[in-house]
Amino acid sequence: MDGGERRADVTASADPDKVGHRRPGSFARIADDPDAFASFYREHVTAVTRFVVRRVADPHTVADLTADVFLAVIGSAHTYRPGRGTQVAWLYGIARNVIAGERRRAAHELRTASRIAGRRLLDDDDIARLEERIDAESPGRAACQALAVLPPDERAVLELVAIDGLQVKDAAAALGIRQGTARVRLHRARHAARQAIGPPAVPDAPPTEVENLA
Repeated sequence: MDGGERRADVTASADPDKVGHRRPGSFARIADDPDAFASFYREHVTAVTRFVVRRVADPHTVADLTADVFLAVIGSAHTYRPGRGTQVAWLYGIARNVIAGERRRAAHELRTASRIAGRRLLDDDDIARLEERIDAESPGRAACQALAVLPPDERAVLELVAIDGLQVKDAAAALGIRQGTARVRLHRARHAARQAIGPPAVPDAPPTEVENLA
């Protein structure tokens, strides 16, 4: 797949009041219906982009990873179950896997042909808009970095709840674990965060966000 097919317009906006309210019966259509996919994309691209920029600071990489998330959605639409969590939670689960995969690849490759191709398609306005979002999410990114000292399973739950704003039920769905397991991990993570981090470790985060972490 070339760069033109891979990159999506991650600078699009969506109506926050409508996010996550697509009728369940229409969801599977996004894999086969271009109009349904375009509507789904417009509805969720802002949330996915914000999720990515809390973890990645390079605008080109943000654009590529956001596009990768929605490409993965096409092949995974049939796996979504409304009873397990919201569409945003499901998307965050996909995004976590995409970002983790990119980090594994980056450990072995400094650049890839697809990444270079994708970068040619970002114009100055695209970069400027993504940089604005990256700057706006710097407190969340600092908080994610501070949580790196926690065990991965516990950190994942705390990130989704305290930084990404999910309910425990939806965080559990995003991670593919039971709610009870998520609650236990969240409790442990908060305790570990108080011991290992504390408010001074994340000086750029708003007080409410620091309180959520600890």
